[in-house]
Amino acid sequence: MSSAGEHDGPPRHPLDVVVVGSANADLVVQVDRHPAPGETVLGSELAVHPGGKGANQAVAAARLGARVALLGRVGADGYGRLLRESLERDGVDLGHLHDTAAASGIAMIAVGPGGDNSIIVAPGANALLSEGDVLDAAPLLRAAPVVSLQLEIPLPAVLAAARLARRAVLNLSPTVPVPDELLTLCDPLVVNEHEAALLLGAPGEPERQARELLARGPRSVVITLGADGAVVAEDGAVQAVPSPRVAAVDTTGAGDAFTGALAWRLAAGEPLAEAAAFAARVGAAAVRRAGAQDSYPTMAEVEEL
Repeated sequence: MSSAGEHDGPPRHPLDVVVVGSANADLVVQVDRHPAPGETVLGSELAVHPGGKGANQAVAAARLGARVALLGRVGADGYGRLLRESLERDGVDLGHLHDTAAASGIAMIAVGPGGDNSIIVAPGANALLSEGDVLDAAPLLRAAPVVSLQLEIPLPAVLAAARLARRAVLNLSPTVPVPDELLTLCDPLVVNEHEAALLLGAPGEPERQARELLARGPRSVVITLGADGAVVAEDGAVQAVPSPRVAAVDTTGAGDAFTGALAWRLAAGEPLAEAAAFAARVGAAAVRRAGAQDSYPTMAEVEEL
């Protein structure tokens, strides 16, 4: 039997990743094409799936083997029960997932024939996650190697969590104006091409966008490119990361799968480019099935790619 101190690698922690973020019920309809403004189109039967960027990231990491906790709020309603049950099945620690009198968050998702989607989010209970909730969980956040964040919860809560984090991974989605302080705490800032363009004020070539974003203050940057993988930037260097080619069925939640996997591998001590390459494989595996959390792969499924 090995004694303490004989194990190789970094010391183990009670948790690998703490996710501070949203939990939503995804109401999904398949459509032959997305409607133009003022147009009505017919879709498939309504499907209800557990989702929300925070819960998605937590499940994605947990399903791969990470020890994860979710700090957030859900409603004391049927959707809240659905969300809790889904998270519990994947072993996510729910000790800081609070019930509230407000309705649970809802995401209304239309999925096109190529797997592309358009999403409208009604935040519900997520909008009530406060800076006080975060400060109450300060010991949890300070102990975790990585805290993963998104912007479907109030900005004061995000900023408070980033200040407490040993390493903050921020998926700047949905894209809203954020203070410079938050950007300087990101390691990395994770955005897709559309979000990068909104943040910079104009579209551009991904490698150039990554350098421009790095100049805004983050310690590192990852731009996800869907089927084309990702671009990572840190210490002034930019590197392209490929993605396996797969037949996409539904891209809903693929970015969250990427970010959850990325956070886990960074918590394990992997270099950013290596962690992003693994996360790209997880994202590719996720688009092969419908839904967000329902599509997230196990480690064995990722290793098949």
